Amino acid sequence: MAGRQYWCPVELTVDVVGGRWKPVILAHLKEGVHRYGELRRRMPAISEKMLTQQLRELTTDGLVHRQALDGRVPHVEYRLTPDGEALGPALTALTPGANAERRQRGSRSRRRPDASGVPRRECRGAYAGPAAVS
Repeated sequence: MAGRQYWCPVELTVDVVGGRWKPVILAHLKEGVHRYGELRRRMPAISEKMLTQQLRELTTDGLVHRQALDGRVPHVEYRLTPDGEALGPALTALTPGANAERRQRGSRSRRRPDASGVPRRECRGAYAGPAAVS
């Protein structure tokens, strides 16, 4: 992004959050803090390399905060920054169109059970803010 000139705010937004996986990652993170493994389980079709790359780019762009925590078992948590949270309504606006398209095509939900037989959670469509109670 450095050195590139944007003539419209939408150009910048699409450049930062465009692609197949970044909006999905952001939609999951708007639900709250997640560890890498949780994100990986929620998106079974993404490779580990791609997830790592997309998280790094979102962190570099200032939309996601990465926090490494020490303890008995060191782990990393990801959460949205205030700039990332500001994208919540835009992500929510995509959901009704996607649901309508899925109904029109007659496709089913892509929820698949993991090895334990428990269905994976999908990202929720409604954005009610960080202090929301669902």
